[in-house]
Amino acid sequence: MPDLEISFQPAFERLQTELTSLVSAAPVFVLAIAVVLLAWLLGRWLSRRAFLDRVGRYNPFMQELARTSVRWLVLAGGVLVALEILDATALAGAILGTAGVLGVALGFAFKDILENYLAGILMSIRQPFSPRDHVVIDGNEGIVASMTSRATILVTLDGNHLRLPNALVFRSVTLNYTRNPSRRFEFDVGIGVNEDLLRAQRIGIEAIAALEGVMATPPPRAFIASLGDSNVQVRFLGWVDQRSHDFAAVKSEAIRLSKTALEAAGMDMPEPIYRVQLHEAQAASPTPVEHVPVASGAADTRARDDIGERIDEERARDPAAHGRDLLDEEAPRE
Repeated sequence: MPDLEISFQPAFERLQTELTSLVSAAPVFVLAIAVVLLAWLLGRWLSRRAFLDRVGRYNPFMQELARTSVRWLVLAGGVLVALEILDATALAGAILGTAGVLGVALGFAFKDILENYLAGILMSIRQPFSPRDHVVIDGNEGIVASMTSRATILVTLDGNHLRLPNALVFRSVTLNYTRNPSRRFEFDVGIGVNEDLLRAQRIGIEAIAALEGVMATPPPRAFIASLGDSNVQVRFLGWVDQRSHDFAAVKSEAIRLSKTALEAAGMDMPEPIYRVQLHEAQAASPTPVEHVPVASGAADTRARDDIGERIDEERARDPAAHGRDLLDEEAPRE
């Protein structure tokens, strides 16, 4: 049997060849690294130029997004040029293909997060509402505190903290009470069927018009809303300037004054009539009822800011912990 001889000469020759090739390609590697470094420096320089500020002139978030996008796009271009210098375009294609597949997978996995982020970007451009606006979004009522890249923060009228995903806010119907400071209230009063309805409307309108906080233009109005079983429903309307007066307080006072004026004029305001069957029962001694005096005088209808401090606290939170506020009070509205 012949002796087996182990020779490392081929391995040494292969290693020598690879080292020689690597050394000879060193200038190309250095050039590729220099191209990537120059691309990174160029991206930083371009991202600090003033022309990018005009992209998001009214939106600091868009300014930062534009700077970051320019910086990474220039760097990506430099990496592609470096791969071309290294004659590794096949590797670049493989990387881009892998990135595309990975992007699709991540898109499905983080669909809700990406949807909220994109909705936040679009709303930061559109600015659909301002801080401290009184809004109703998808049935959720409150005062706008702030909007981050992921959620819109409301403070409800009872002082609670409410986070709404930006995707929900973006696709929902939004009612903004603050955009138009004039807001209309309405209420119904039952008048007896035998009363002069035109006189009843006139008495109610005069009482509402004399109330502080009710706007003269448009003037208060009244019309017959429906015919009930035992009365006629008269609907009274009035307008309130929310910048100076509280809407709920003005409406409450308007109801009180109109009721008082109609009663003082002798108007019959009957309640629903029910048939009651009485059965004989053991007589009980009546319990004395203490008389409680009714306060008189005009109610204070001036506007109040009951949750203003909550709004200020929410807007003063650390942006690094809660996200940058995308709402700008000076930005144009859609």
